[in-house]
Amino acid sequence: QVELVESGGGLVQAGDSLRLSCTASGRASSSYTMGWFRQAPEKDREFVAYSSWNGDSTYYTDSVKGRFAISRDNAKNTVYLQMNSLRPEDTAVYYCVAGPRWLWRATDSSEYDYWGQGTQVTVSS
Repeated sequence: QVELVESGGGLVQAGDSLRLSCTASGRASSSYTMGWFRQAPEKDREFVAYSSWNGDSTYYTDSVKGRFAISRDNAKNTVYLQMNSLRPEDTAVYYCVAGPRWLWRATDSSEYDYWGQGTQVTVSS
């Protein structure tokens, strides 16, 4: 069992940057694949970014490639999402997720067992 707590969301202007953090408790984060999903109002939840258990492999949805970067510090049980060049269409609630260590570039929400409570990111134009 692991608990995920996100932080770092907020209101920013288009072109700004934000860094989201997600800290895992209950079990070492190195035991898990981790990632980020987001859900905008009246839209389905969508995959954003994936990190293998050791951070050696990452994967992104096309709309954020080159702008977002996922990283992790297993010594701190924390995964990050650095978001640059933010756009109004990035506005959403962002969720940190954790899944089995063996996942490879998992983009389906059903593959992840644990979810954080979400943090709101709002980008104004």
